[in-house]
Amino acid sequence: MNNLKSINQTKLFGLDNFINELIQLDSNNNLPNKILLSGLKGLGKSTLAFHFINYILSKDEDYKYDKNNFEINSNNHSFKTVLNGSNPNLLKIEIKQDKKNIDIDQIRELISSLNKFSLNNKPRFILINNIEFLNKNAVNALLKILEEPTKNVFFILINNNKKILSTLLSRCINFKISLSNKESLLVANKLIEVKIEDVINNDLINYYSTPGNIYKLYIFSKINEFDLSNFNLKDFIKLLIKDNYYKKDNFIKYQIFDFIEFYFGKMNINYSSKIYNKYNYLLKRISDTKKFNLDEESLFIELNREIFNG
Repeated sequence: MNNLKSINQTKLFGLDNFINELIQLDSNNNLPNKILLSGLKGLGKSTLAFHFINYILSKDEDYKYDKNNFEINSNNHSFKTVLNGSNPNLLKIEIKQDKKNIDIDQIRELISSLNKFSLNNKPRFILINNIEFLNKNAVNALLKILEEPTKNVFFILINNNKKILSTLLSRCINFKISLSNKESLLVANKLIEVKIEDVINNDLINYYSTPGNIYKLYIFSKINEFDLSNFNLKDFIKLLIKDNYYKKDNFIKYQIFDFIEFYFGKMNINYSSKIYNKYNYLLKRISDTKKFNLDEESLFIELNREIFNG
């Protein structure tokens, strides 16, 4: 089974049109030096970025990028050095494990690295993941670099459909990444290497979800020995809340929120009824909890009590 880390995914699934567009822009010498990849988390935006970077860096190397099959050759030199963090043509910025934001010190380190001479004449790429987590000072520092980019340096910024400052958005060419539900299922089948409909109840996946989320849900079920083919949406939410899985796994915490919103959406509720007002209130509580990082404990207790009579 694949280890689903973007940096080591040698195959790109479902995003053929997007990488072809970037390759065409490069072929026509029109590649923008500030690229924003935006879309739901789990679509493969980071994987797309690593594939395009390998396409550029491996052009004059052995085992160059296979653009016909959208595949990185694991014997390629640039791929190996990107994988071990020693490639001089790629600088990555992401949230550190002990931090909640990308701070200004990380941008200062980036500026320092950009001021050093490259060891070759290849383009240099700055890949910043989860740019919605840049704090205000970090954004301001980054804006200064984007306004006067170093020659032959390309920025690829990744945003998970979260609100970002208009000043940052306006400086980038925004590529909006999306997949239909059918396309997401096809990609998930390739990642998991089984037919997803055989192992997860349609009630759990029969809404817009990304391949990454479906993959994580499947791995979660294997680790906890759940047969998700036998769970409907309501019973699965009840189990996750009752046994406090949201305390053990951040992915599951946010997946519960998504499941509950989908659960509400499936119900035929009279808009003038009291029950509609209750669901509307709970949806707002979910939104506020995610937006302001509020305490989840009381929310889940209330959800269990009000929705499932727990």
